[in-house]
Amino acid sequence: MTTRLRGRTIRRDAGLYGYERALERRGLTPVAGVDEAGRGACAGPLVAAAVVLDREIPGLADSKLLTAARRERCYELVLERAVDVAVVVISPQDCDRMGIQPANIEALRRALARLHVRPGYVLTDGFPVDGLGVPGLAMWKGDRVAASIAAASVVAKVTRDALMVDLHEQYPHYEFETHKGYNTALHEAALQQHGPCPVHRATWANVRALTQAQTQTTTTGTVQNEQGSQT
Repeated sequence: MTTRLRGRTIRRDAGLYGYERALERRGLTPVAGVDEAGRGACAGPLVAAAVVLDREIPGLADSKLLTAARRERCYELVLERAVDVAVVVISPQDCDRMGIQPANIEALRRALARLHVRPGYVLTDGFPVDGLGVPGLAMWKGDRVAASIAAASVVAKVTRDALMVDLHEQYPHYEFETHKGYNTALHEAALQQHGPCPVHRATWANVRALTQAQTQTTTTGTVQNEQGSQT
């Protein structure tokens, strides 16, 4: 359920913690922020994180605006200073089975459910997550305007990046440690050369096209071999 802060306007200069402070003044605490990483990737898992803060995190910002080193430092500080943190990983196979939007919603729900501290209000990035049993607000570019969402974005991003580095060890041809499964030119070139691997998302257009091409080539080769053996 999306419940707006009726009767109160958050000033643009209120800073990254403005929403959390406004909610605290109205008794809507604790505030949980949720965000995900990997939604747009064609390989690897989807990772969602939920974070409850009660103090400021030095250097905190949207994970996409931070360097890798600053992101790692913020990640450590969030784990050290947050009231509660929860992380959920959705496999590439489950992303294919559910569809990316339902998988995204499910990941955010699960992350919130894993918090030991029950939130009094939930801030989400981009779109609402219904069925939480507590009021919430979906925020456009929430990871840039709300501290708890920014913290969740950092936790989700750092967690997923580490998982992609591990996958690089299993599938080094794809350079997952570099592009983290997103559709870069480097990744696309590796896909064209080696074809999809088990951690690619089979329903993504580029992966599906290559799989179909491989299947067609294999079928054609089998038919030709059978015809040759009959002559």
